[in-house]
Amino acid sequence: MSDALRFMLWPTAACLLLPGLLVYLGLHIIKREVIFVDLALAQVATLGTCVAILLHYDPHDWQSYAISVGFTLAAAGGIVLLNNSPHGNEELKQTLVGELLYLQSPGEVLKPFALYVAIAAVHFAFRKQFLAISFEPARAQAEGLSVRGWDFLFYSLFGIVVTTFVHIGGVLLVFSYLIVPAICANFLARKLGAMLAIGWIVATLASTVGLYTSYKFDLPTGAAIVVVLGGFLLLSAIATKFVKQK
Repeated sequence: MSDALRFMLWPTAACLLLPGLLVYLGLHIIKREVIFVDLALAQVATLGTCVAILLHYDPHDWQSYAISVGFTLAAAGGIVLLNNSPHGNEELKQTLVGELLYLQSPGEVLKPFALYVAIAAVHFAFRKQFLAISFEPARAQAEGLSVRGWDFLFYSLFGIVVTTFVHIGGVLLVFSYLIVPAICANFLARKLGAMLAIGWIVATLASTVGLYTSYKFDLPTGAAIVVVLGGFLLLSAIATKFVKQK
């Protein structure tokens, strides 16, 4: 294996394996019209990491991760309680910048992937409830679903996903993977299956092109992927003039 291939192996694996769940969650976030919620949770996750450092834990130790997740879960409860606040999810002062090229071991990618598979399994098992509270909230209430309870579970799982990916790619990349493919999908389709397929294709292509561009021209990896995602967003907006939504 060449040095270049070895160097890019796990960053590439991360960009191909991990964004899939983010795209699915992004469709929920767009439908709920709370597109800044991931930024708010990422901020809280960063605060948790800062507290862990003050307690003399290494930022990459499991104790730091646990404290960060704990802060994020508390924020998920706050989101549910403050759901009617128009500015509750937009109070972001700083961003945490990640660097995908630092991923050089299988565990750094496969452990988050295993966690994402477990969270995806929960979403699949309770897909009717999750889809109802995001896409048909009125029907969910009429059918007697515990909307607050399912909301809390949704945001708790969502917070864990955000916390995990923030440590890998940074806030900007988390936001871009969540929102941009979902918006592209909403431009071009209406059925959930079609939107998922479009979102996953956009995320995969943007990751591939962004990683190649970053390596070829020695550019920041996350920023390169975000720029490519922005290009796909522009193309999708233009395509809406010519493509009939399905």
